[in-house]
Amino acid sequence: MRRKAPVQFGKGRLEKDCLPETTRGLPGRSEERTAPRRPPTSLKRNRRKRTDEWASIKQYTLWPEQELYEAIRPLVLFNETAGERAKEIDVPQRALARKADEFERYGMQSLFASGEQGGARETSKTLPPDIRQLIMDLHFELPTMSWREIAEICYIRYGRRPDHKNVKRIATSGPPPSLRARRYQTWHLIPDPVERKLAVIRLHSEGWSITSIAQYMQTSRPTIYDTLKRWHDEGVAGLDARPKTNKGVRKTTLAVRNEIRKLQENPLLGEYRVHTALKREAEKAKDSPWPASRDCATPIS
Repeated sequence: MRRKAPVQFGKGRLEKDCLPETTRGLPGRSEERTAPRRPPTSLKRNRRKRTDEWASIKQYTLWPEQELYEAIRPLVLFNETAGERAKEIDVPQRALARKADEFERYGMQSLFASGEQGGARETSKTLPPDIRQLIMDLHFELPTMSWREIAEICYIRYGRRPDHKNVKRIATSGPPPSLRARRYQTWHLIPDPVERKLAVIRLHSEGWSITSIAQYMQTSRPTIYDTLKRWHDEGVAGLDARPKTNKGVRKTTLAVRNEIRKLQENPLLGEYRVHTALKREAEKAKDSPWPASRDCATPIS
């Protein structure tokens, strides 16, 4: 077996092959200092030119929260108005103003779905049986109710907001409803006026919209508005039936009725012209028995 040459000290350098393996390539060696550095690897992010164009910024963002912050950034940093920013990026002005106010109030957490900003969306697999049953019952009571409104009612009652697509999936293929009949009769089938208004107030407190309540009670939207307004303004006193005021009936004398009959003989005179003619005659004679009301021009049979 051939032996290696012994290591010789002196003016010459130590042979590289004779160095211990533990000392090769250690920092601080002369060869390490004199060796040229390797070129850096390619950058992870390619440099882009700064721009204020919203289409490019929207394309560069990675997350919805990042895009939302870029939308409201001129409002919270430079005090730009929501109207000016809405024209630049074609986003509703009220939405920008609301998001900017939430950012100033809650900070970065306002960019994410949370309980204070409307609740995180739940999937159909994470919904408990109570919410599933509520979705089925609401769809049974009012099939025309929108899926988003059902999700809002679920959030008001249980504090969890399901996605409207999952609401549709559960309502169309979920468990059978627990209700066998309507909870409340229609507006005209409830004899007690107080019970009518209580039904409207209870449905509204559950999260039902004005349109849904009007369809469910089979009455008009102004009736629901008036009921809720009286409850808000008067409280329990607003549940009582408001007495109908009798404005009285305007009576005309026989002379006025005869004058109307004479004017009606002309087929070209309608209600407005008859009223104008009677008013003109009344101005000529202050003590005339003709009233100035237009009701006196009602045709006499």
